[in-house]
Amino acid sequence: MNNGIFLLLGSNLGDRAQNLETSRNLIQQTAGRIVKASSIYQTAAWGKSDQPDFYNQVIEIETLLDPDTLLQTTLQIEEHMGRTRTEVWGSRIIDIDILLYGDVIVEHERLKIPHPQMTNRRFTLVPLSEIASEVIHPITRKEIRELLLICEDQLAVVKV
Repeated sequence: MNNGIFLLLGSNLGDRAQNLETSRNLIQQTAGRIVKASSIYQTAAWGKSDQPDFYNQVIEIETLLDPDTLLQTTLQIEEHMGRTRTEVWGSRIIDIDILLYGDVIVEHERLKIPHPQMTNRRFTLVPLSEIASEVIHPITRKEIRELLLICEDQLAVVKV
């Protein structure tokens, strides 16, 4: 069983809290057991600001899936929930990002772990720090709480 696997869930369409709950349930059914979940945070959209605020949450899972299979599983969950990919950083019913997969570093065209933008996004680092502040980022070799302190993103991240 692989652990230390962290996923970021995000939604800014429809019933955002329900979308996060549905995605958690589907993750447990198809990907692995959730061992920790952060609070849910409301955040302004990042990268494309003319859209509704997001609800974001980080979960830690235990899984038997390798990184590529986990990616395929999360993409299937997004599709099952009705996500359509029409524009980069656009509004979405659900978004599931693989942030960390233990100490594994993956550099494929379709998959990069650790998530390449996670150190630049407060909406990722705040909930991740809540449940995994002492986890070491495998590339920067800094603890998550340290990355949060030096993050330049100033967008508000507010617990719901």
